[in-house]
Amino acid sequence: MKNLRIVFMGTPEFAVATLGSLLMNGLNVVGVVTAPDKPAGRGKKITKSAVGEFAEFHTIPVMQPENLKDEDFIRSLQNLKADIFIVVAFRMLPEVVWKMPPMGTINLHASLLPDYRGAAPINRAIMNGESVTGVTTFLIDDKIDTGRILLRQVIPIFSFENAGDLHDRLMKYGARLVTDTISALAEKRLEPRLQSDFMKPGDIIKTAPKILPADCIIDWNNDAVKIHNQIRGLAPYPGAKSFLKKGAETITFKVLESQPVMTSRKLKPGSIISDGKSFLKVACLNGAVDVLNIQLEGKKRMYVDEFLRGYRINNYSVAVN
Repeated sequence: MKNLRIVFMGTPEFAVATLGSLLMNGLNVVGVVTAPDKPAGRGKKITKSAVGEFAEFHTIPVMQPENLKDEDFIRSLQNLKADIFIVVAFRMLPEVVWKMPPMGTINLHASLLPDYRGAAPINRAIMNGESVTGVTTFLIDDKIDTGRILLRQVIPIFSFENAGDLHDRLMKYGARLVTDTISALAEKRLEPRLQSDFMKPGDIIKTAPKILPADCIIDWNNDAVKIHNQIRGLAPYPGAKSFLKKGAETITFKVLESQPVMTSRKLKPGSIISDGKSFLKVACLNGAVDVLNIQLEGKKRMYVDEFLRGYRINNYSVAVN
């Protein structure tokens, strides 16, 4: 296994854990492909990707192609003579790239494929109220997240955790799964399986499309648990959003932490329930959502008691959707 020549492809922090795991296990990473440097932050300082920074620190050759079909890039990739490519949180690869290594190109996905194919599997699983998820390694083919499965690991979703918490746990489990996958492939004790093998008759595949701005708006006509799952599924980023209104004034805010409150008391969805000091609840279909952590647009996040010290909340109403 340690004689295999590996090229790693990835960009964000989620991918760094896997690259680090490969290095810690003594695997031979001969090159890294990551996104080009780009402006970031208020000062628009040119910044390297998390993977690019990590690779340079460990003196691994880094390639940052704008175009994955560029002839110079393809030649440079071929010259590395890799046995296998490992992809974690990267762009869709053209066929000329993913077909290059003799052992194939392995992708790590943060769900139990075939469910939650797409760009936002962590967010969507929590938003949909799932109690389990997982990580999957599979061989890339010509469609997105549809290739033959190598290994899967089931991981529980805790009722109190948000997308950021789950991201950090899956990052660690995924790093280990990739190393296990390479070991099993090198020892020829792993047979790739069709994704349909993991489906029962009548199963409908759940998808994980990219989070759009409309997905972030809270509809207080929904039930408390659904809204709570939306809030934690979008926390800490991009955040579930709502609006406080007072006359012509509108204040945009994000709810970053909440608790569902089930009650037989019927209030109009969007009604505010608060003592003006320590708690803020917003009525919804079958109860209310207890807002615990809030962030006004352009401000830092704060606990709700801190927020209430600055706003006379009884003068406002919440836009229902």
